[in-house]
Amino acid sequence: MTSTTSNTSAAGTEGHLAHRPGIILAIIVSCQMMFVVDTTAMTVALPQIQSDLGFSATGLSWVLNAYVLAYGGLLLLGGRTGDIFGRRSTFMAGVLLFTVCSLLGGFAVDDWQLLAARAAQGVGAAFAAPGAMSLLVTNFEEGNARNKALAVYSTLAGLGMALGMILSGILTEWASWRWVLFVNVPIGVAAVVLTPKYIAAPEKRPARVDIVGAFTATAGLTALVYGLIRGESEGWTDAVAVGSLAGAAILLGVFLVTQFRVPNPIMPMRLFADRARSAGYAAMLLVLACNFSVFYFVPQFLQEVLGFTALRAGIGFLPMGVAMFAMSRTTPRLLPRFGPRRLIISGIVLILAGVGWLAQLGADASYASGPLFPLLLVGVGIGTFLMPLTALILGGVEPRDSGIAAGILQTMQQVGGALGLAVLVTVYDAGAGGAPASRSATADGISDALLVGTGFIVVALILVTAVIKAKPRG
Repeated sequence: MTSTTSNTSAAGTEGHLAHRPGIILAIIVSCQMMFVVDTTAMTVALPQIQSDLGFSATGLSWVLNAYVLAYGGLLLLGGRTGDIFGRRSTFMAGVLLFTVCSLLGGFAVDDWQLLAARAAQGVGAAFAAPGAMSLLVTNFEEGNARNKALAVYSTLAGLGMALGMILSGILTEWASWRWVLFVNVPIGVAAVVLTPKYIAAPEKRPARVDIVGAFTATAGLTALVYGLIRGESEGWTDAVAVGSLAGAAILLGVFLVTQFRVPNPIMPMRLFADRARSAGYAAMLLVLACNFSVFYFVPQFLQEVLGFTALRAGIGFLPMGVAMFAMSRTTPRLLPRFGPRRLIISGIVLILAGVGWLAQLGADASYASGPLFPLLLVGVGIGTFLMPLTALILGGVEPRDSGIAAGILQTMQQVGGALGLAVLVTVYDAGAGGAPASRSATADGISDALLVGTGFIVVALILVTAVIKAKPRG
């Protein structure tokens, strides 16, 4: 009912907008894909970037890390800012910042210029992404229309990581790494121009900003993501990594305490009163902790074990993408019949089977006899579980909290990915026996990492089965 109120309010602001659902969805999905694509798109371009701008080996990793750090650290603040100051305005401001910094990064002539642009891109994405999801919720009526929109949104956003590698390979090989950034500009400009024309602006709900919560959440999440990145690269006994993680624990502890005491918290604890929603957030973190590792390790397997080029490795993910997209078309029709619980559990089981199968691959595998079919299983699983879980988490959220609810969801995805990679890269290093590794050692390390990764999925499966009931909301 609350969602209907939100839709009515939005539609009342600009009634003609309800007649353009396809354009609304295209704007929101294209922007979210930009933000996700940019987490992986620079990966293939790194050697060319290092040659052009003179990065050190350590500095080069920050072309990726600067974006992830800013994005993951500011998502909660970005979500709540939209709730208070207006989701459409915050979304447009974030997209504009992301677009301008994509242009500036493409023209970078020194390493620090590119790093600054990448960090600012992350800031823009952190403020725009929660707004994108909450605008989707408030512009589509709860029920079949919203489920279909969420299915397209979730699937295409999930495809962004694979598409990023393919796009980066094509642009780097045929043009320049700079075009990996320039390609964002026309998309961002179109979104900024079209958003006020087609997307309704939900009511603003002015409130005092929780300064302490904003600081502790942002600093705590930034310290957490940085500590995971540092520990992964420098080892878990590194003083900076330990200090960052300890600082994150203190800051996030203070943040949680203050959220119970301030009148207008950044993260209202009422969102966690629903046990199904809380379990959904945790399940999203755990499944993404493993899924990110698939996008990290399978390209390594394809390139270092099977001898694929970077572009061919990216294309190797297309069957998984096709499976995800096919299920995104089917899942909304299955949801009324089977309910979210069965679909979420079925999807997680399929992901578990696919990742478990990938963990059995050895150096003697071919693409067809090796990763092809398990990747299809993972794709079907993601397409089955992602939309129902997203709908479960965001369904029934009060309009005043839709931005922060989306921000928490996306924070779980980013932190889950960072946590999973940090743990599983450590497992990989132990299994591969250090670098450079032979083909068989690389395959063994990847196998060990993915096998441990299935543990995250098993915990998510137990949690969902135990907590989420057949009809969590009436």
